[in-house]
Amino acid sequence: MKLLTSLLAGLKAVCATFSDLRKGRAGNIAVSDFGLSAFAMFFMQSASFLSYQRTLEKGHGRSNCETLFGIDRIPSDNYIRDMLDEADPALLRPCFERMEALLAEPPMRQAFGRLGGRTLVAWDGTEYFCSQKLGCPHCLTRKRSNGKTENYHCLLSATVVAPGHSKVVPLTPEFIAPQDGAEKQDCERNAAKRWFGNHHARIAPLRPIFLGDDLFACHPVCEMITNAGDDFIFTCKPASHKTLYEFIKGAELSRHEEKVRRRNKKETFRYRWIEAVPLRDGKDAILVNWIGFDILDAKGQVKYSMAWVTSLPVSKDNVAEIVACGRARWKIENESFNVLKNHGYELEHNFGHGQKFLAMTLAALNLLAFSWHTVLELLEPPWKAAREAAVKRTSFFAHILMLSAYVIFPSWDVFLESLASFTIPPELIINRGGP
Repeated sequence: MKLLTSLLAGLKAVCATFSDLRKGRAGNIAVSDFGLSAFAMFFMQSASFLSYQRTLEKGHGRSNCETLFGIDRIPSDNYIRDMLDEADPALLRPCFERMEALLAEPPMRQAFGRLGGRTLVAWDGTEYFCSQKLGCPHCLTRKRSNGKTENYHCLLSATVVAPGHSKVVPLTPEFIAPQDGAEKQDCERNAAKRWFGNHHARIAPLRPIFLGDDLFACHPVCEMITNAGDDFIFTCKPASHKTLYEFIKGAELSRHEEKVRRRNKKETFRYRWIEAVPLRDGKDAILVNWIGFDILDAKGQVKYSMAWVTSLPVSKDNVAEIVACGRARWKIENESFNVLKNHGYELEHNFGHGQKFLAMTLAALNLLAFSWHTVLELLEPPWKAAREAAVKRTSFFAHILMLSAYVIFPSWDVFLESLASFTIPPELIINRGGP
């Protein structure tokens, strides 16, 4: 478990840099223990994990928080919230940067590389907190029909995806929040510009291709990406790109069709494309390549239709793969946001809102846990073996919670071996606290 141990060491070092405004009892609990404790809850997929470990600590003088996560003392929930409210989520960037470095490893390149070994980074925003009572300086606001003001939090996620692969890897999020000096409320486009400015140079070795919905298919975003030497595939709808669709109306389009069989049904994949069309009106409009895609059933009826604009050159040889990559944008919705909100991570649950950074920092720790789970399943054999032994993801985390609530494991190696083999070393049971 060298990778997990290394990741935890890096996280502990980062958490040690969190702000510490305590007076008098500043030495009671290390600053790093607050961040590690919150992360452990997300990583173990249980809001009750810390409670169980406090019980073990009372009975045995130690717990899995200490042996597995390196937490010297487990703070109370309220103490964690108070301390993390002062912790800017930007401090967690080195932990996400480690994910970027791991994406360059050969197994990750093989898993996520597409279009000649390039990495697909999907952008999309999601809301993770909403209240008409609680609020903080980083909340966005909106008026409801009942006249009440609603406070909410959103983030822009940059997530590595790939067609034909069920895993995704969230990278550093960009929080959509009020910006100093800005008159208008923050939005996804502005967040994407900030994210790109902060991170694109660092991930350049991954040769990224950015994916996004129609919102990002605009001149400023597309020009920003191409000026940096990167590429994009963005959804392009007629309603928001009237000039482009007027331009291609009646134009001679390149065409290609493929007959495929899916789920015992015959379908036709129809591709149409044209290069060097203006994205908007104006002499300075950026030129893009437009691709239309339809799926027809055996009777020739259109079942699915979508279109994209891209900076990539398009030909008969690569149009099918470009379309597959463009369609992979939905994985940020299905394999990322849906999992984060409905399958264990409980992203929309109010773990604590605070008055400063708390809601944002907890959301960032949650995304980091999700990212680690993906990377460990692909790169860490003991983790992969334990995960496969459980078959279902829900069963895997249920077993983790059950075993860690009653037995103190001296290391991740021993813990994961128990999960994979469905056995507990006798000495851990006899000694009731491990060696």
